[in-house]
Amino acid sequence: MDTIKFWAVFAIGVAAGAAVALIYAPQTGAKTREQLKRKLDDASDYMKDVGGELGNRAGEAVSRGREAVGEMADSAQKATHDAARRIVKFTS
Repeated sequence: MDTIKFWAVFAIGVAAGAAVALIYAPQTGAKTREQLKRKLDDASDYMKDVGGELGNRAGEAVSRGREAVGEMADSAQKATHDAARRIVKFTS
């Protein structure tokens, strides 16, 4: 979660900095508004890309976690089965 918060705050900071720089730039209001709109569109696209990438990585992590849990459950079941088999042989 900390990584998501970091990138969200980073993107907001970049967008705010760009907006302030454009507002104080010596050019016409129409051109400034056009640049602001373009920068906001770029920031929006960037956030969508980052969000998609984070979602993909989270999905991969969940998948690896499920595989690891499945492998551990299989190992535990096999160990339990082997131990029970040794106990039965020992008591017979």
